[in-house]
Amino acid sequence: MDETFLALPLRPLADAALARARALGADHADFRLERIRSANWLLRDGRPAGTQDTTDTGYGVRVVHGGSWGFAAGVEMTPDGAARVAAQAVAMAKLSAKVIAAAGSDERVELAPEPSYGEQSWVSAYEVNPFDVPEADKTGLLADWSGRLLAADAVTHVDARLWAVQENKFYADTAGTVTTQQRIRLAPELTATAVDSDSGVFDTMRTLAPPAGRGWEYVTGTGWDWDAELAEMPELLAAKMAAPSVEPGRYDLVIDPSNLFLTIHESIGHATELDRALGYEAAYAGTSFATFDKLGTLAYGSEVMNVTGDRTVEHGLATIGYDDEGVRTQTWDLVKDGVLVGYQMDRRIAALKGFERSNGCAFADSPSHVPLQRMANVSLQPAPGGPSTEELISGVERGIYVVGDGSWSIDMQRYNFQFTGQRFFRIENGRLAGQLRDVAYQATTTDFWGAMEAVGGPQTYVLGGSFMCGKAQPGQVAAVSHGCPSALFRSINILNTTQESGR
Repeated sequence: MDETFLALPLRPLADAALARARALGADHADFRLERIRSANWLLRDGRPAGTQDTTDTGYGVRVVHGGSWGFAAGVEMTPDGAARVAAQAVAMAKLSAKVIAAAGSDERVELAPEPSYGEQSWVSAYEVNPFDVPEADKTGLLADWSGRLLAADAVTHVDARLWAVQENKFYADTAGTVTTQQRIRLAPELTATAVDSDSGVFDTMRTLAPPAGRGWEYVTGTGWDWDAELAEMPELLAAKMAAPSVEPGRYDLVIDPSNLFLTIHESIGHATELDRALGYEAAYAGTSFATFDKLGTLAYGSEVMNVTGDRTVEHGLATIGYDDEGVRTQTWDLVKDGVLVGYQMDRRIAALKGFERSNGCAFADSPSHVPLQRMANVSLQPAPGGPSTEELISGVERGIYVVGDGSWSIDMQRYNFQFTGQRFFRIENGRLAGQLRDVAYQATTTDFWGAMEAVGGPQTYVLGGSFMCGKAQPGQVAAVSHGCPSALFRSINILNTTQESGR
């Protein structure tokens, strides 16, 4: 745990804020002090192109008073300052109650029960904090990687980026839970560009290594084979430049985890957020087709589809010990044997629909923002003893193997969608037969997952993810992982992106 964070007056500030909230009649109050350090290192063609290193420190007080929410934030690190912020939160709750009453609503905020855990600490799984590594080592590594790619004839330009975040969080509430936590996450990425000087045609290829809840060891050999990926990228990019454009139609697809994680995120992760399903999250990217009346009956996909919500998996980007409402994190089923059986929820939404407790999905992306219901690590489970990716491909006569994520589009209810990728390989008679270009697959959520015939075994499973999941207004971002195996889908509609854009 970071000693400079622990040296802040954590308990005195929390005690002052919570005591003031109680004295003003709050039914519930919680205090959250955070320090978030985020840094980026960017190189273009092996030369430094920018560095950013920012730290956000402050605290927020949230209350339930008179059946309404109140929230306020501050930066003054004194007990008197924290008490004033708590009073502001109560005043906000009183104002909210008046607005709600004027609108004719009698809805009151209630929170699902959660035990008091006393004092707890938690640190994410990493070996070397990237912020302890000299700047020269970081830029030197990116320069070395860039140089390897630029040495190939097929590569014209290289963008290299490293993004690191250290998140320290102290939480205390009126029930007696007090948590101190630290998370580290890292996102390395290289993009190689090829340009045909005669025709002006160009294309790109990005590394497949996902962002991860790991430390500096992730870029020096633990968790990903960087040497192997960098060695094969130039040849793959050259083949992509020479590849024919896809013929639209229906194809069987074998989708690699490096692509499928994003489809999971958009069509399952967001769709099973209960606030969306209930219509409480409607302004930013819509609601959800997976409405609450369908719980336990909706055929989300085929019988091989088993999806979990998980806030505990090692190296997951949404992994934490306790959420921003003091809920101990857990793992649960969202889709079982193809049927919708669960949702992601925070304490308020859980109580609203009669659940015994939250599953730990409250998160705020800064000390000045109120916690929201946010996504867990939502993952498609592999088949025990299931096939390899090569075995899945061997069962396809005419199809496409999809690798790496690209652009995407999905409607506001998370139902109609279209996804592209980084690399596409034609499958003929069970074998890869060269690359294709301009591929996008299109479907509705239930048709797509219903067409999933087989999932790979644990040996094909990869934990992918993103640093930049957006939600709410004002907008907040969250980092989240999605694990999945390779998977086989039958008869999926394939579009040619150049033909679509030309319409």
